Amino acid sequence: MTAPTDLIWQSKKPATANWQQQLKTLVREPAQLFALLGLQAEDMPAHLAACQDFSLRVPTAFVDKMQPGDWNDPLLLQVLPQGAELLAQPGFIADPLQEQSNNPHPGLIHKYHGRVLLVVSGGCAINCRYCFRRHFPYEDNNPSRKEWQTALDYIAADSSISEVILSGGDPLVASDKQLAELIANIAAIPHVQTLRVHSRLPLVIPERISDEFVTLLTSSRLQTVFVIHCNHANELDSRVQQAMAKLKAAGVTLLNQSVLLAKVNDNSAALQALNEKLFAMGVLPYYLHVLDKVQGAAHFDVDESHAIALIESLRTKLPGYLVPKLVRELPQQASKTPIPAY
Repeated sequence: MTAPTDLIWQSKKPATANWQQQLKTLVREPAQLFALLGLQAEDMPAHLAACQDFSLRVPTAFVDKMQPGDWNDPLLLQVLPQGAELLAQPGFIADPLQEQSNNPHPGLIHKYHGRVLLVVSGGCAINCRYCFRRHFPYEDNNPSRKEWQTALDYIAADSSISEVILSGGDPLVASDKQLAELIANIAAIPHVQTLRVHSRLPLVIPERISDEFVTLLTSSRLQTVFVIHCNHANELDSRVQQAMAKLKAAGVTLLNQSVLLAKVNDNSAALQALNEKLFAMGVLPYYLHVLDKVQGAAHFDVDESHAIALIESLRTKLPGYLVPKLVRELPQQASKTPIPAY
């Protein structure tokens, strides 16, 4: 296995802005993205049309990791609006996981026994084109303070709930003040034992993982788990390493979940490099999801038989703890569904 010091990709340029400033200067127009990467788009109308359905949002810190002039860069493909998104594909629908039927209160999703998910923010720093919540009604899940209390009361009334998951959108778009208050209220519920956070911010704006944030995240009695969503080794640079080191030093359990994406990471070499680099940063691979069949993302779909072959290949090259569980998420099931299901 490659030595950890050889696995850390160096940023092209140092960050000079804090995370709030970086959020204010996101790349939002295809022409701006192409100019930064030296790309000439002949089919600009198709890119613009795709943005009308699902907007372009990408931090310049993430663009910095892309290879200029390369239309097939694996990071670019994750955020690139394409005309293919507008083509109707059989089986690809707006709410593939039927989350709206498991949305008992604004901001709260309860699908699985023992844990609930709070939609802390509908906003993201980056709009991933494969996002299964790209059509989620965030406008109906933007709770007021009173509605947040209703969600907390729901959790408090169900003693089977031992874990609360902060998600979105991206929960780290919220301010430290908002997060601190929410975490304190969750910790005040005696039967909740674990706080889990799912976020792309450590990858796309690593400066979000400030000393102040780490302190507020780890100051409660709750056991804390942080799940990053990384799909390719090129997303992991020295700034991400610093963010992970802060969380790990504070005793946070670090996991990663990926989505298997055509032309991005659908080969064993890419997945092996990703999982080795994650481990070098103290992050364990957790899940490798096959694509949720959300409308607009069919061009990322990978055949299930190929997905199984990839996992089998990884088992021959990596220790077991670096091989993620290959799963799909199906509506109305009690858990993620392993592939193949035994």
